[in-house]
Amino acid sequence: MSEGPTEAAPTRPGWADIQAHRPLEPDDPREIGGYRLRARLGEGGMGRVYLSFTPGGRPVAIKVIRPEFAADPAFRRRFTQEVATAHRVQGLYTAPVIDANTEADQPWLATAYVPGPSLQAAVGAYGPLPEESVLVLVAGVAEALQSIHGAGIIHRDLKPSNVILAADGPRVIDFGIARAADTTSVTRTGHQVGTPAFMAPEQVRGLATTPALDIFALGVLACYAATGELPFGGGLDPAVPHRILEQEPDLARCPRRLVDLVTRCLAKDPQRRPSPTQVIDLCRTLSTGTRLQMGESWLPPRMAAVVNQIAAAPVPPVPREPRPRRRRRTAVLLAAGFVIVAAAAGIGVAGALGAFDTKASGVSGAGGSSSAPTTTTTAATTTTTSGTVSPTAPATSSGATSTANPGGDQNFVKRFDSVDLSASHGIIFNNDAVEDTTSTDSDLYHWTDTGLSTRGEMIILRPEESATFETCSKLTRFVTDLYVKDLQVNTKFCIVTDKQISLWEIRRVPQTNEVSRHYEFAITLWRRST
Repeated sequence: MSEGPTEAAPTRPGWADIQAHRPLEPDDPREIGGYRLRARLGEGGMGRVYLSFTPGGRPVAIKVIRPEFAADPAFRRRFTQEVATAHRVQGLYTAPVIDANTEADQPWLATAYVPGPSLQAAVGAYGPLPEESVLVLVAGVAEALQSIHGAGIIHRDLKPSNVILAADGPRVIDFGIARAADTTSVTRTGHQVGTPAFMAPEQVRGLATTPALDIFALGVLACYAATGELPFGGGLDPAVPHRILEQEPDLARCPRRLVDLVTRCLAKDPQRRPSPTQVIDLCRTLSTGTRLQMGESWLPPRMAAVVNQIAAAPVPPVPREPRPRRRRRTAVLLAAGFVIVAAAAGIGVAGALGAFDTKASGVSGAGGSSSAPTTTTTAATTTTTSGTVSPTAPATSSGATSTANPGGDQNFVKRFDSVDLSASHGIIFNNDAVEDTTSTDSDLYHWTDTGLSTRGEMIILRPEESATFETCSKLTRFVTDLYVKDLQVNTKFCIVTDKQISLWEIRRVPQTNEVSRHYEFAITLWRRST
């Protein structure tokens, strides 16, 4: 049998190379189309794929097209066509399209997220699948093709990297070059659509294609899953198209029970290939069904463990963006320059600084005595030149509000001694008051079962760390979710957002037998330094 394709790695890369969640990198966007990106899932020739969540908390995969492709009008037309056709595909073994924007500066597509490795990665890391697993795989992919073909679409690029191994069966993804069966080609003259090792003979010849070409690719896929090799060779071997057209597949290492199924799918004549329904019937006939009947995973133990690890893997923390310092430094430099000019003009230094915000400078206004601080009154607060803020009465969820400034920080706004947070509710700071909300896009949201999440960045404080503004503003071990196991009474954590920093101390945790589960917090709120 010829050497396998470049996508079938000859070595065993192991878990590290097939983990699903990779932290965002500095050049990755943080939001696409209103979806906050949480991790990088993969990267291909046309773009990158990111993990995000719907407002209701369901995970989605966001495919973002590369800028060089986005700048190509012809590609945009193809991508728009892809989205329009993909919306028609619905099935248990596909990842349905949820949302998209083909007119954005960087077009994107959101599909349901499937936690699990690709067939390519799993076989590359752990070797071929057992025969029973291959039969479940092939039957599942055939059922996906029923949905795809039923929507009038040909996938055209069915291969191991486009099949995800989920805990409950395979999923076919990425209709990146799939087009409706009745549309004309928008590709350039002489350009073949698909991956050479998985192309059917009619595809290689550039003839009119039918859904049967996906069945040919399924035969190649089945051989790869069972042996880790390709029946006509792969990679950059220039002889692959010739073998597909003129030679019989090399099935010497294919398990005997699977040879007839694979051979029928790889028939040169598309009319002789079975339909997806016939493939499913063949798999049912060949399968003993023992593992499934006993309630065992359809995957071998090592692969099943990897799937479970991916499904349970925590989402990496979003990298913290550098805090803007330039604005504050510029203000200080401008103030210094103003004082120099004012001094040269014979104006008192205290009078010169009085023209600036006394909260930022910490110096009293014109008239000069530092022992008698002036005040600046706003709708929400009364700010003194010493940095203390005396808040007006806030609208809290429950309990009292304290005006004490525990650390003497000039950024201090308020302290809330007792705030309740019920299940499926969130807290938003609005005009320095606590507001209850059902929106997940809140400063802190209580998921009923999993724990707490935030639109900002959270840091759990260690027992030896002081619960101060300075500590919260310097630490960088960020997370965006806290899980129930981490949420004990007296746990303290900081939340950092664009405009504020808050310290949360858990006073009460929900009890498992409660009808209305809620947390109670003491909260200290600061404005962020600029």
